[in-house]
Amino acid sequence: MEGGLETVYHALRGELLRFLVARTGNAAEAEDVLHDMWLRIGEGNSGPVANPRAYLYRVAQNLVLDRLREKKRREIRDRAWMEMASGSDLRHADPVDPRADALEQMTAREEVARLASAIANLPPGARRAFQLHKVEGLPHGEVAERLGISKSGVEKHMAVAMKYLRRALRDD
Repeated sequence: MEGGLETVYHALRGELLRFLVARTGNAAEAEDVLHDMWLRIGEGNSGPVANPRAYLYRVAQNLVLDRLREKKRREIRDRAWMEMASGSDLRHADPVDPRADALEQMTAREEVARLASAIANLPPGARRAFQLHKVEGLPHGEVAERLGISKSGVEKHMAVAMKYLRRALRDD
């Protein structure tokens, strides 16, 4: 491995790992990709690299894409095998959502509904301040301007809203 690229890799390892966790959604898989990346750049087939940082990020991104393509090929192969083994056509079957099972999805929908109900039942001033600050993302100063109240008034409305919401969600 070229000395300069190795040095840059070691300097950026933590940053690259965070990048890969964000891309894969899984710390263990990100570590695997980072290891594959180390092996790939260790082959030294790249020649001189003008921008080592950009090169390393490109290698990382390409490895993630390669894994996604392989996963897709494996899913297609597994589905074909299941169809052959069961004698049925699964092409139009609902795909399995790997992110959450039905119980988790139902629980999440119930929590969202409870939160929406609790927000709807907030006192009017607190509800409006909460919507502007938490939902629309406005800072307290801008919320104060829109509502025609002081910044401390917004803070008091937010305190009331948060206390009410915590109590409402805890009691359910």
